[in-house]
Amino acid sequence: MLAPSVPESRYRRAVFWREQSVQAGRDKLAGRLYAPAAVPDEAGLVVHLHGGTFDSGSLASGEAVATTLAEAGAIVISLPYPLAPANPFPQALEASYAALEKIARDKARWVGKSAPLYVAGEEAGGNLAAALAMMARDRHGPALAGQILFSPMLDSCLGTYSFRNAEAGPVGCRWADGWHAYLGSPEKAAHPYAAPVNAVRLTGLAPALIVTAEDDLLRDESINYAHRLKAAGVDTTIRVVGGPSRWPDAFAEGPCDGTCLCAACHHVSEFFTATAPS
Repeated sequence: MLAPSVPESRYRRAVFWREQSVQAGRDKLAGRLYAPAAVPDEAGLVVHLHGGTFDSGSLASGEAVATTLAEAGAIVISLPYPLAPANPFPQALEASYAALEKIARDKARWVGKSAPLYVAGEEAGGNLAAALAMMARDRHGPALAGQILFSPMLDSCLGTYSFRNAEAGPVGCRWADGWHAYLGSPEKAAHPYAAPVNAVRLTGLAPALIVTAEDDLLRDESINYAHRLKAAGVDTTIRVVGGPSRWPDAFAEGPCDGTCLCAACHHVSEFFTATAPS
């Protein structure tokens, strides 16, 4: 279906990537397509959004997570998005949703017509992936088989125990700076697409896999969101990787044996199996 191409991912020899542009409304996003050397017949398609803090991050910094998703058995299209502060909420989200719609329409280019479609992301990309799942529900958009959130940035208040314990409080930290750049003004934090942890209506969302770690400063908001999804009847799996995991720095490191991304690869593979079409 997809022939291996260079360059090979620097993290896993079994995964290759090539450039892949996607039309997003009037704009074109210059992304990457990742594929395992041997593509499973039942492979799903994952739209991946790289990490960072809304005002940082790139395709290169998202390579380790994109590789992990492909290693778990999927075709992955990893996309950039317009960064803040030049592009405040909801510009990155709207561009990502337009790309998701285009990818869903053209899905047969990369996988079978009945293959499952997922959204995924880490940190700020996890926020966008969670919001995309809401938008797909609210706008009757692409049917998603699941959402995969790695240590997602969901709560702009930055007041959880895990955040305070990490001594990364709101004054002068890059997480607070990123939220400020993305929101532009504090009242936008009330919008469920901007800060999904504040969403009142969570019913009807795609099944979720949320992966965090014991020493992840975003751990508590990840777990809180998982519990709220479950309470709303959403099929949700929460995985907390044991520390020390080096999160969030692990997102830029290879999924080598024994690392948290290696453990996450196993969890993602199980999630693909659990959400595959029957």
